Amino acid sequence: MRLICFSVVGVCLAGSAAAVPVPTFSKDVAPILQHNCQGCHRPGEAAPMSLLTYRQARPWAKAMKEAVLLKKMPPWPADPLVGHFSNDRSLAPKDRDTLIAWVDGGAPEGNPKDLPKPVAFVDGWNIGQPDRVIEMPKPFDVPASGTIDYQYVIIPLNLTEDRWIQAAEVRPGNRAVVHHVIAFIREPGSKWMRDKQPGEVFVPRNDKGDVQAFSGDILAGFAPGVPPTKLEPGTARLVKAGSDVVFQLHYTANGKAAQDQTRVGFNFAKEPPKERILTWGASNTKFKIPPGDPNYEVHSSFELGHEVKLMALLPHMHLRGKDFEYRLVFPTGETQTILRVPRYDFGWQLSYDLGSGIDLPKGTRIECTAHFDNSPNNPANPDPTREVKWGDQSWEEMMIGFFDISFPAGMDPKLIQPEKKPQRKTSDSGN
Repeated sequence: MRLICFSVVGVCLAGSAAAVPVPTFSKDVAPILQHNCQGCHRPGEAAPMSLLTYRQARPWAKAMKEAVLLKKMPPWPADPLVGHFSNDRSLAPKDRDTLIAWVDGGAPEGNPKDLPKPVAFVDGWNIGQPDRVIEMPKPFDVPASGTIDYQYVIIPLNLTEDRWIQAAEVRPGNRAVVHHVIAFIREPGSKWMRDKQPGEVFVPRNDKGDVQAFSGDILAGFAPGVPPTKLEPGTARLVKAGSDVVFQLHYTANGKAAQDQTRVGFNFAKEPPKERILTWGASNTKFKIPPGDPNYEVHSSFELGHEVKLMALLPHMHLRGKDFEYRLVFPTGETQTILRVPRYDFGWQLSYDLGSGIDLPKGTRIECTAHFDNSPNNPANPDPTREVKWGDQSWEEMMIGFFDISFPAGMDPKLIQPEKKPQRKTSDSGN
């Protein structure tokens, strides 16, 4: 009798499992794509295919399954066991399971009546009508194929007084070929790119191996799926009178010749802020990556000369970048790892937002460790036979741990710079 009961229970369980319906595109998958994918996967965006409709998505079903299984999509390469970020875009486990079950079940469409209302994507400015818009003076011709060097253009702001920026947005003229854009604020007196003519698109050449130091801030940036900058009330970025904006533009050829004329819009703060937001970085410009080295290690650090609040992190390397880690070393000696990117991807220049921020006392060190793969096993490596140094172009390398900090608006940011420690005198005796 006991065996019969077990058999009946088994039949019931089997019947229950068989009754689980296969997810459909209309009811189950479309909402996931709307929330996580369609921001990039739609016409005019950088993603290679559109996922707005069942007909568009169905041919890519197996590729979608592979992408979510490998956690390549949505792009969020941060280690989930380290840190917590308010803009975490990783796919929820239940949504990942739904997509996989849909593909394994034959990727059915379901009843079109179950489709959610289409997302009304904003065609205009996401920050509202900007107070000021600056634009590349003329379009840049993007070739149909080949590797395209980073392009730069300097645009004077002609501000006669200091202004506070509450929101800023980069809008590429042609998102299909724009990989990413960074709009730097070049302060008056900065020597960075001073030999270049404003308004002219150029490629910086650095044949002597010299490093041009950037001193300033970042106004805004663009990468596929990255939202515009909207600062919390009471916080803003400062743009000093006489500053210029320097566009760094990374284009990717897609098989068709195209043009781009990127612009940036920004809104001024309605009243003076209480807190200033500033982007700085812990960088190392002195490395030399040997040819063929699969795991070259580089360190950088920045010691705070004043207490601040840490708001966001943005690791930056180029095509040989392998992994990146941020640590905090407090004056007490305590160490805290706050971000680990085990598989760095140059294709996604992502910022990791820390929500309400982390209070850092004076003397805290922001330490970064990166590894580079200059071996033939790195499929993105431009030339594994070459020694690689710091440089602006993607076939060169950078190692910068960018970070956003918040501090009282009236405070001189020079106070945040590390204190200069007196050097010990050395004996000439040769001992």
